[in-house]
Amino acid sequence: MEGSRMENLVRAEKSLRLSLEKSKSVGLALERAGPRLAEIRQRLPSLGSAVRPIRAERDALVAVGGHINRAVGPAAAVLKVFDAVHGLEKSLLSDPRSDIAGYLSVLKRLQEALRFLGDNCGLAIQWLEDIVEYLEDNSVADQVYLANLKKELKNLRESQHGELDGGLLDAALRKLEDEFRLLLTENSVPLPMSAAAAGDGVACIAPSPLPVSIVQKLQAILGRLIANDRLDRCVGIYVEVRSSNVRASLQALNLDYLEISVSEFNDVQSIEGYIAQWGKHLEFAVKHLFEAEYKLCNDVFERIGLDVWMGCFSKIAAQAGILAFLQFGKTVTESKKDPIKLLKLLDIFASLSKLRLDFNRLFGGGPCVEIQNLTRDLIKRVIDGAAEIFWELFVQVELQRPNPPPVDGNVPRLVSFITDYCNKLLGDDYKPILTQVLIIHRSWKRQSFQEKLLVTEILNIVKAVEQNVETWIKAYDDPILSHFFAMNNHWHLCKHLKGTKLGELLGDSWLREHEQYKEYYSTIFLRDSWGKLPGHLSREGLILFSGGRATARDLVKKRLKKFNEVFDEMYTKQSSWIMPERDLREKTCQLIVQAVVPVYRSYMQNYGPLVEQDASSTKYAKYTVQKLEEMLLCLYRPRPVRHGSLRSPTFSAKYGNGVPDLRRTASAVV
Repeated sequence: MEGSRMENLVRAEKSLRLSLEKSKSVGLALERAGPRLAEIRQRLPSLGSAVRPIRAERDALVAVGGHINRAVGPAAAVLKVFDAVHGLEKSLLSDPRSDIAGYLSVLKRLQEALRFLGDNCGLAIQWLEDIVEYLEDNSVADQVYLANLKKELKNLRESQHGELDGGLLDAALRKLEDEFRLLLTENSVPLPMSAAAAGDGVACIAPSPLPVSIVQKLQAILGRLIANDRLDRCVGIYVEVRSSNVRASLQALNLDYLEISVSEFNDVQSIEGYIAQWGKHLEFAVKHLFEAEYKLCNDVFERIGLDVWMGCFSKIAAQAGILAFLQFGKTVTESKKDPIKLLKLLDIFASLSKLRLDFNRLFGGGPCVEIQNLTRDLIKRVIDGAAEIFWELFVQVELQRPNPPPVDGNVPRLVSFITDYCNKLLGDDYKPILTQVLIIHRSWKRQSFQEKLLVTEILNIVKAVEQNVETWIKAYDDPILSHFFAMNNHWHLCKHLKGTKLGELLGDSWLREHEQYKEYYSTIFLRDSWGKLPGHLSREGLILFSGGRATARDLVKKRLKKFNEVFDEMYTKQSSWIMPERDLREKTCQLIVQAVVPVYRSYMQNYGPLVEQDASSTKYAKYTVQKLEEMLLCLYRPRPVRHGSLRSPTFSAKYGNGVPDLRRTASAVV
C-alpha cells in the first residue's frame, strides 16, 4: 500500500512539474504575443477597409472591375508620355547651335507630347474621378482613402491648365530666340565702304547679305517660333539687328549734316556741299543698303505673308535712316528763299525723281505709309518752293532797280549772277528738271504749261537786268564813271552770253548791239578822261631860244606840273575802279597807254633836260616813262575778296547790288 502511495506521489510530482513548465511556456507565449496584438489592433482599420469590399454588395464588386479597367488604359498612356517628356529635357536644355535641325525635331516631339497630354490628360482624370465617385457611392472604399484620392485628382486637374512640362517648352523657345538673334548678329556685317565709294557710282544692286544656308536656318527657327505665337518677338529681334547693321554701314559716310537745323542751314556754301552729298548718299543707301534689306526681308519672311515682311522692312528703313534723309530735304525747303535755293531744290527733285521707281517698289506697300507721306510732302514742298522762286525772280530783279549802282563801276553782282543763273536754268542739267517741276505745279492748279513760257520768262528776266543797267548808267553823277560802268556791263553781257543757250535765244543782233555799246562807251570814256591828259603837254612856245632858255624851262615846269596834277587826280580816283573782265581791262589799259605814254615819252625826251638839272626836278619830272606805263597797266584790277555767302552784307552794303533776296516780298516765306 505504501508502495502505491509512493507511486501516486511520484506521478503527482511529475504532473505538477509538467503543469509548471506549461505555465512558464504559456507565460512566455503571452509575453511574446502582446506586441503582436498591439500591431494587429493598429492594422484593424486598414484591414477593415481592405475587407470592406468583401462585405459590399456582390453587384457593386463586379462593376468596380469594369470602371478600373476603363481608367487604367488612358492613365497608363498619360504616365508613359509624361516619362517621354522628361526624357527630352536634357536635349532641349542643350545648345541648339550644333544641330539646329535635330533640336527642332526634338522640340517638335515635345510639342506633340504636350498636345497628347492636353488631349488625353483630362480624359484620364475624368475616368479616375468616375472610379472615386463609384467607390464612394457604393461604400467600396474607405472614406479617408477616398478623400486623399480626391485631393490628388483635384491637384492633377489644376496642373492640367498650367505647364504640364514644368516650363521646358518655354525654355526651349527662348533658346531658339537666342539662336535666331545670334545667327543674325554673327552674319550681319556692315558693308565695307568709304565716303568716296558712295560717289564712285551706285549702279550695281547689292546682293542678299546673308548666305543661303543661314537664311534657311532662320526660316526653320522662325517657323517653330511662329507656331508658338512668337512672331512679334522674332520681328523685333530681326529689326533691331538689321537696322543697327544698316546704321553702322552708313556711319562711314559721315551723315552728321542730316541733323542740321534750319537756322544753321542758311549759308549758301553749306547748301552747295550738303545737297550734293545728300543726293549721292541717298542713292547709295537706297540702291545698296535698303535694296539689300528689302530682298533679305522677303527671303526670310516670304512664307509668312506680304504684310509681315513688308512691315519688317518698313521698320528697318525707318530706324536705319530713311526718315533722316527725308527730313533733311524738308529742312532745305524751310530755309530762306533766294535764287540759289531754286537750283538746290531742283537738285533735290532730280535725286528723288531718279529714285522714283526704287521708292515706289521698296516703300510702296501699306506698312510704309509714313515714308510715303513724308516723301509726297517733300516733293510737294520742293515743287511749290521751286516754282514760287522762279516766277518771282523777275519781280526781284525789278526790285533791285532803285538801289544805287556800284561806286567802283564794277559789274553788279546781280548782273553777273543772273546771266550765269539763267544759263544754268536753260542748260541740259536744269532745264528738263525745271520744265517738269513747272508742268507738275501748273497741273495742280489745273493750268497747262508750254516750254515757251519758261523761255519767255527767262528772256523777261534778262530784259529786266538790261533795264536795271540802263537805269544805273544814268544814276552816276560822274559821267566818266558812268561810261566806265556802261562799258563794263555791256561787255559782260556780250561776252558771257555769246555761245550760250541764253545767247542763242537772245540772238546775234542782241549780242552785237551790246558789243557796239561797249565800243561806244569805251571811246567816250577814253576821250573824256585819259584822252585829255596829253593836251597838258603842249609844245607851244617851246621853240628853243625863241624866248630864252629860262622862259622855256618855266613853261615846261608849268606844263609838267599841271600834267602831274591831273594824272594824279585821275589815277587816284580810277585806282579804286574795277574792270573784272581781263581781256577788256588789258585792252583798255593798252589804249590808255597808247594815248598817254608816247606823248609823255616824246615830251620828256625833248624837254626833260630843261628841268632834270634843276634842284627841284623831281617835282616836275615826277614819273619816268617806264613808271608811268607800269602804273597805267595796273589799273582796274579786281581786289582779292573772301568767298562767302551770295547774300553777304559786305557785298550788299558796298555795291548796292547783290543776289535778289526773296525775303523782301510780302509773299516770301521767312
